[in-house]
Amino acid sequence: MYDAFLAGDRARFDSHLHPEVTTWETHLPGPLRTRAELDAYRAQRDAAGARPSLDSLSAREMRVDVWGDTAVARYVLVAVAPGGPPEHTRVTDVLRRSATGWAIVHHHAELVRDVT
Repeated sequence: MYDAFLAGDRARFDSHLHPEVTTWETHLPGPLRTRAELDAYRAQRDAAGARPSLDSLSAREMRVDVWGDTAVARYVLVAVAPGGPPEHTRVTDVLRRSATGWAIVHHHAELVRDVT
């Protein structure tokens, strides 16, 4: 998923998201309650020329629990912008399995302000 983000492949990135995904992130303007709301945010951001540029993006300290057709993934996402220090974000994703595979139905990400 994050390889797709770095490659600018939105379709591949979005293939991991359920159409009714709820997205809560530190930098977003409030919770986005569907993929349509996420797409509207992205369109506005991209029109302003503000799409993030990153040298690397990696999930670390991954823990995943699965209960039938529901799973929870928790990890630290480390993003490195060109010439910048690493930024650490705590992420929790809730996934649901369907006939087409696993999809994220809730994504919650909080920027860690002080990494020691």
